[in-house]
Amino acid sequence: MVQCGGAGHSYHIARRLSKRGLLIGIDRDKEAIEVAKERLKEFDNIQYVHGNHDDIKEVIKKLNIDKVDGILLDLGVSSYQIDEKTRGFTYMQSAPLDMRMDKSQDLTAEYIINNYKEEELARIIYEYGEEKFSRRIAKNICEYRKREKITTTEKLVEIIEKSIPKMYNEKNQGHPAKRTFQAIRIEVNDEIKPLYNTVMNSIELLKSKGRLCIITFHSLEDRSVKQAYIDATGRCICPPGLPYCVCGQKKLGKIITKKPILPTEEEIKNNSRSKSAKLRVFEKL
Repeated sequence: MVQCGGAGHSYHIARRLSKRGLLIGIDRDKEAIEVAKERLKEFDNIQYVHGNHDDIKEVIKKLNIDKVDGILLDLGVSSYQIDEKTRGFTYMQSAPLDMRMDKSQDLTAEYIINNYKEEELARIIYEYGEEKFSRRIAKNICEYRKREKITTTEKLVEIIEKSIPKMYNEKNQGHPAKRTFQAIRIEVNDEIKPLYNTVMNSIELLKSKGRLCIITFHSLEDRSVKQAYIDATGRCICPPGLPYCVCGQKKLGKIITKKPILPTEEEIKNNSRSKSAKLRVFEKL
């Protein structure tokens, strides 16, 4: 069994595997791995890997494993990372503009905010954050950084709040910086572009009847996972009008969840951050 991210699920998985199997935990955050090691110290059937789920094929190959019984991908930022003030993921408190899941990488939110061109900032905020006022926010960021470098989440929030009409904020509720922070975080950690291939590589690693379970937390992730699942069922992707199929799509398995599994009211009550979670499951032929 392979788990990528989401240390909170590890205990339950390890208990179910007991001594009968191996749990491979992959996380790009070294601190999260240390937390998992402490939480799971009673188990000796766990292999911890500091790595990225986008490299899952290489990780499994290095462990001399051919196929696995199941894979759980828990996407996005973790509660631990959000709650850790110094990581800079949250807009609710002042912190350095960091947002790296893997603190060993070079690219940070501070670099993006202070160095990306206005057009590129606007594109990222619009595409990854689905922010209606992306151009205005990008323009105001670039205007401010001409005078002074932007180094804290507090200053970025201030610029965003001034960029969005007050009436719009009141009408839509929610924090005005939420969408922009999501967009910058996704860019820092390159969360969307490799995801489709990660899903397909994960399916390839499964044994027959093995299952891939993916938890997403926003529409961009879910859209990419859904598309990969559909393509993995062998659906023809040839342009309309061709007399016969030339795409060569192969059926790799079936989608178990026709609709995503959503959290129950009780789960949301116990953990409000689970509200946007969606679980999709695919089974290998």
